[in-house]
Amino acid sequence: MSLKAIELQIAIPKTFEAGKIAEQKQQQSQLAQDIANMQTEKQTLKSRETVMESDPYAKLDGDDRQPDDESQRHLEKIEKEQQQAKHPFKGSFVDYSG
Repeated sequence: MSLKAIELQIAIPKTFEAGKIAEQKQQQSQLAQDIANMQTEKQTLKSRETVMESDPYAKLDGDDRQPDDESQRHLEKIEKEQQQAKHPFKGSFVDYSG
């Protein structure tokens, strides 16, 4: 099938228009992908800066809290054991002469 001169006058400009339209669609899809990447980055940064879950009993600073009764009793028990270990003469001399 051969093209005549008159048909070429119509076909060639339409080829250029089709090429321009294809290029615009490609640029549009690239732009949409770039926008989606930017939104993902923003969301990632926001999720890094925010707290997703928090323990309801968590405190901001552990130094401010008062020791509860159980931990206080535990500390007193450890101190008693350390005082008992410091007996004046028991355990201070070990006889190795067998």
